[in-house]
Amino acid sequence: MTGDDTTAVIGTDGLDALIRLLAARGRTVIGPTVRDGAIVLAEIAGGDDLPYGWGVELEAGHYRLRPREDGAAFAHSAGPQSWKTFLHPQRERQWTADRGADGTVVVTTDDSPPPSYAFLGVRPCDLRAISVQDRVLAGGPHTDSRYRARRDRAFLVAAECTDPGATCFCTSMGTGPAVDRGYDLALTEVVEDGDHRFWVRAGSEEGASVLAGLPHRPADEGTATTARERVAEAADRMGRSMPLVDLQTLMRDTLRADRWNDVASRCLTCGNCTMVCPTCFCTTAEDVTDLSGDHAERWRRWESCFDLEFSHLPGGPVRASGHSRYRQWATHKLGTWYDQFGSSGCVGCGRCIVWCPVGIDITEEAHALNAERAAGTAQGEASS
Repeated sequence: MTGDDTTAVIGTDGLDALIRLLAARGRTVIGPTVRDGAIVLAEIAGGDDLPYGWGVELEAGHYRLRPREDGAAFAHSAGPQSWKTFLHPQRERQWTADRGADGTVVVTTDDSPPPSYAFLGVRPCDLRAISVQDRVLAGGPHTDSRYRARRDRAFLVAAECTDPGATCFCTSMGTGPAVDRGYDLALTEVVEDGDHRFWVRAGSEEGASVLAGLPHRPADEGTATTARERVAEAADRMGRSMPLVDLQTLMRDTLRADRWNDVASRCLTCGNCTMVCPTCFCTTAEDVTDLSGDHAERWRRWESCFDLEFSHLPGGPVRASGHSRYRQWATHKLGTWYDQFGSSGCVGCGRCIVWCPVGIDITEEAHALNAERAAGTAQGEASS
C-alpha cells in the first residue's frame, strides 16, 4: 500500500480475500453465518458463508431471521452466541488421572496448544465485552492462563453497527455503535446505488499488514463520511435505553424495592441470560470417571448464579429464592461489577432480553427501579 497504510476501501471480493488470507496465515476464521434459523458464529471458509441479505427481527423473548433487500453482510444484531464461546469455552478439560496396575496414579494436565482464531464481524458491544473479560480473566493476580493464551493469539475484525435491533442499548452503556479501540481491523459497511463496499481501518501492526495484502482502493472521504453518518444514525435508533442515572448507585439504593418481587414472579431462574451474556464468566468443576474407576477427568464448565446450588454452603444455599438470585445477577451486572473490575458488566447487546423465555427486559427493570426510587418507596438495605 502507498500513502496512509491504515485505511482503505474494499469490496465484497476484498472481504472474501480477507477470510482466505487469514486462513492462509494459519488462523481459524470464525464469523457470522446462517444456520438452524439463526445467525450463528462458526468457522467460515470464504465470503459466501457470510449472511449476505439477512437481518433479524428481535423483541423480548423473540428472534427471527428476515431477508434484507440491500444484501448487507453485517446488518444484523447480536445472535445467540458471543465470542466468549471461543475464548472462554463452555466446557474445557483441566486434567486426566490414570491408575496403573501397580496402583500408581499419574495426573496429566491438559495443556494442548490453543487455537489461533480470527474473529470476523465483532460488534462494538462484543468488542467491549471481550475487553471486560480480559479484565476479569487476565487482568488480575489470578490469571486464567488458557484464556490468556487464546486471547493473545486472536485477531479481531470489528464491524461497526449501522442497523441496531429493537433490543439493543449499547449507546446507553457507552459501548457502541462505533468502535474506538481493541481491534486489529475495523469495517464499516456501506451499500448504496449498487456499490457494496467497506471502509477499513487498521488498529494494529498486524492489521495493517493484513490490509496491505487485500485487493483495495485508497480510502476516499465520501466513503468515510457516509460510513460515519450511518454509524451516527444507528446511535439514534437504539431499540432500548437505560435510565439516565448512575446505575451503580441505582442498584445500591433499591435492594429492597418491591420491583424485585414483581420480576421474581416472572423469572424461571433458567439461567438463559447468563449463558448468552458475553461477559458472564462463572464456572464450576465437574469430575467424571469411567466404570473401572481407573480413569478420571476434571472438566470446567460454565455455571450460572441462577442455579440453586451455585451458592450452596454446608447450611444450604445462600440465595434460596428466585427473587434473591435475579437480584444478585442484576445488581452485580449493573452495580457491584464496578467495585470488582472498574466497569459495568453490561455492554448493551440485548441478548438477555431476546433469549429470556418469558421476555424479562433488564432495561425495563432498571427504569422501574428508578421510578420506584424517585417515588421514595425503595429501600437501600437488603434483608437477611
